[in-house]
Amino acid sequence: MTALPSLTWAVRSDPGLKRTSNEDSYSTRPDVGLFVVADGMGGHVAGEVASRVAVEAIEAFIQETAGADKNRTWPFPFDPSVSLEANRLRAAFRLANRKIAAAIADSQDLRGMATTASAVLIGPHGASVAHVGDSRVYVLRRGTLEQITHDHSWVEEQVRAGTLSPSAARQHPWRNVVTRALSGGDDPEVDVTEVAPRPGERYLLCSDGLFTVVPDNRITELLADSNASLDDIAEELVAAANAAGGPDNITALILQIDAS
Repeated sequence: MTALPSLTWAVRSDPGLKRTSNEDSYSTRPDVGLFVVADGMGGHVAGEVASRVAVEAIEAFIQETAGADKNRTWPFPFDPSVSLEANRLRAAFRLANRKIAAAIADSQDLRGMATTASAVLIGPHGASVAHVGDSRVYVLRRGTLEQITHDHSWVEEQVRAGTLSPSAARQHPWRNVVTRALSGGDDPEVDVTEVAPRPGERYLLCSDGLFTVVPDNRITELLADSNASLDDIAEELVAAANAAGGPDNITALILQIDAS
């Protein structure tokens, strides 16, 4: 199997200042090129369960299919219009949704739980980004921060329609309302995007506890600091969110492409 690019990564997850528990989950599996952030919903322990179940299911399927090709038997129809990595991620997200359904069926206390999820899967010839909900993936490319994912949220839909400004969306009382999530219902529509990682680029996977309170220019400033380690940058991103009030759980996962 062709070698994956050389990677460096760091992650920090924090409950924030207003929540008593952390319902975010994440996975870092550089051995198979997988990085995931999920933000659970449902209150009490349910959100934590949903995000953990989803991350574990995504990780298990990606590990199981490492080295597979398009001719294997897939749990969902293989889409030849996108890469093998994109097909693997999409299938992993849909299987995660079914795992959540099974968990809900086993426990009445988990009814109503759901989670967002965003993931990057790096292969030998490129990478794919997949997401459901409003956890985000950014890339810092040549000093410019680009948002790769588009939130599945009510406020983001209004921003795209031109009826709400980005600044108003940050303050809107419905800013936490997601329009798509892994919730155990019908197989979800999973957005996938193909990317071509280049040495020196930094990718940021994060939950909404970061970007709803820390503006893009501050995220860019911290992420672009070439004198700080990735661990320090992840710490500083979490600290910036807490300095802005820390109203939600915060997860920041940074992935740096070191060499192809």
